[in-house]
Amino acid sequence: MKRPTLYIAVTNHGFGHATRTAAVAATIQKLYPQVLLIMATTAPRWLLECYIEGDFIHRPRAFDLGVVQADSLQMDKAATKEKLLEIKKNQNSLVASEVNFLRQNRVDLILGDVPFLTPVIAKAAGIPCWMMSNFGWDLIYRDWGGEFVEIADWISECYSKSDRLLLLPFHEPMSAFPNITEIGLTGGNPRYTAAEIRQTWGITAPRENTILLTFGGLGLQEIPYNNCLLFPEKQFLTFDKGAPDLPNLIKITDRKWRPVDIMPVCSQVVSKPGYGTFAEAAKLDIPITTITREDFAEAAYLITGFADYSYHQIIKPTDLFHSQWEFLTQPPQSPQKSTTLPKDGNETIANMVIEYLTLVK
Repeated sequence: MKRPTLYIAVTNHGFGHATRTAAVAATIQKLYPQVLLIMATTAPRWLLECYIEGDFIHRPRAFDLGVVQADSLQMDKAATKEKLLEIKKNQNSLVASEVNFLRQNRVDLILGDVPFLTPVIAKAAGIPCWMMSNFGWDLIYRDWGGEFVEIADWISECYSKSDRLLLLPFHEPMSAFPNITEIGLTGGNPRYTAAEIRQTWGITAPRENTILLTFGGLGLQEIPYNNCLLFPEKQFLTFDKGAPDLPNLIKITDRKWRPVDIMPVCSQVVSKPGYGTFAEAAKLDIPITTITREDFAEAAYLITGFADYSYHQIIKPTDLFHSQWEFLTQPPQSPQKSTTLPKDGNETIANMVIEYLTLVK
């Protein structure tokens, strides 16, 4: 008997889309073990396995680009444009080859976060396509102006072919999508108790003096880590293996550990704008100190959205890179709104997917 088959396509940009989607995939698998998961992404298998504990098929394919970046902030727009135009030129062959794969594997439903060719592939294969995201790549490119406007129009047209958008918090209007359902916070859940975290990594400072520094899978090249020494009473945690050896900076070197696994012992997270970090911190009610980002249109929606519902501190990049981190002496600001966001986004999406797959069995 054929297993219900879910094909999940993930945007190829950093690690954030892969991890937030893998967290949803893991919930689907846990609630519906008979499902066959196909993860179509160039993200490394080890990263997906940090979230998905059961079996899945890893299909390394790229149906979009994101942004060509040297690190988590520095973007190469010229290289990005060149690669996007290459994808557009090869669109027909990319679509045709994946349609064959989908039909051969008798895929029942496609879930995309949020590669723009996915709805086009789904339409050609005659398979329903649900997308999930808080922003679309058309927003990012349109904001850059010039020749990117035409590229953004093409991407909006691709998105319009989707059957449903599962809209994550901290979102932009997503006007290209015809059918929108709002969803609560998604993301991973910590796997360890505070005691286990402290014992494993030798964390001795109290929670109010423990701070996680995390800047996405691509990292940042110029963080002035020596500023940690200005706060000897505080314990800093980082996933940056290239960080210097400092007495109060602990490097989390085991890649099975994720930022969300460390958050329960932290009083705050210092970060760049990113949905995964923001959502996981919000689920755990941990304040975020974030730098602004003027050249990436999603960032303003992320920061505004997080500030609405969570304790926060918004700083300028110069406050992180060219100061003595005075922001660490300031208390976080209260949420702008009195309402809260639902924290069951993984389960909501999983139940919708399972209901559909059960109907088509």
